[in-house]
Amino acid sequence: MQTKDFFQKLRRFDAYPKTLDDFRIKTFGGATVTIISGIIMVVLFISELNYYLTTEVHADLFVDTSRGQKLRINMDINFPRVSCAFLSIDAMDVTGESQIDVEHNIYKERLDLEGSPLEVPEKEDIGDKSLQIVESLKLSLNESRCESCYGAESPALKCCNTCDNVREAYRKKGWAFTSPGEIEQCAREGFTEKLEQQQNEGCHLYGNLEVNKVAGNFHIAPGRSFQQHHVHVHDMQAFGNTKFNMTHSIKHFSFGHDYPGIVNPLDHIHVLANREQMMFQYFVKIVPTTYVKLNSSVLSTNQFSVTTNTKAVTSSFGEQGLPGFFMMYEFSPMMVKYTEEKRSFFHFLTGVCAIIGGVFTVAGLVDSFIFHSAKIIQKKIELGKAS
Repeated sequence: MQTKDFFQKLRRFDAYPKTLDDFRIKTFGGATVTIISGIIMVVLFISELNYYLTTEVHADLFVDTSRGQKLRINMDINFPRVSCAFLSIDAMDVTGESQIDVEHNIYKERLDLEGSPLEVPEKEDIGDKSLQIVESLKLSLNESRCESCYGAESPALKCCNTCDNVREAYRKKGWAFTSPGEIEQCAREGFTEKLEQQQNEGCHLYGNLEVNKVAGNFHIAPGRSFQQHHVHVHDMQAFGNTKFNMTHSIKHFSFGHDYPGIVNPLDHIHVLANREQMMFQYFVKIVPTTYVKLNSSVLSTNQFSVTTNTKAVTSSFGEQGLPGFFMMYEFSPMMVKYTEEKRSFFHFLTGVCAIIGGVFTVAGLVDSFIFHSAKIIQKKIELGKAS
């Protein structure tokens, strides 16, 4: 008896009292509201489930204390109006000195004026090329030979066995290198023919290089570069009065490896040079970034912002500047850390309950409004007929 009284009292707490089936009325409007509310609940549930299955990324900002790291520069750039034979790539630090121990995988690909490749890409050399000697000539000519420098001999360079040696000797003397066709070494290597052959071509540069993690710049410009009295110089004498159209398209440009959600502001842009001899300067602020994935693996990379400046240079060298593509970069003292985390299951469960309860409640209100409105309208119609 006590048990029966207990359950009888417990029924008072029932927040969902039931009605007898005989007193329930099923309507067409109620069925329509039920179907629509069911579809809405399913759609919202799928949306909530997709949100739960994605990772949540938290961002933290703190001072960058890392040291001794390398900076990876990735590029994919087209120069449709400048031949690969004219362009050189150089990386320099903030002091103006050329970067040493630069590891790179940058390739040059010759293009025709329509942008189609002409030959297999060649790996490009970076920095001062003045000490290079053509390997093929070493195999075919006597290595102990000592060819003339055409009056430009010096104690440091008494023999000029290649066209590059002659050009370097002329530079050290401050002489203009204006007649490569009359130099036996250049004629043997086909220096003039190579320039003439590639006169109406474009160039595709792509790959990556790693430099020291200090402020600096790297640039792509006509002329072979070298250091003279701690000054970075580009030899433009062999090109005579050639004017360069530095129009370029940047397919991809970034610092470090990509991570989910990264935005590289220089990707997929086309820059048109409205006149010849244009210098394009990109001033970049690099923000060191660490991305921690769900499996605890850490990716050290960078994101950046950029501002640009363009100007026309009246000469190929001097205070007016050099036509080309110049990227000046410096580092922010702050570092951003992104951490992936799983979303809370209880948050997902709360969202699902809110969806079901909310839609059910609103659907009940709508159904009640439709039902009572229909009854009132029907009663007025019946009264009208009776009168």
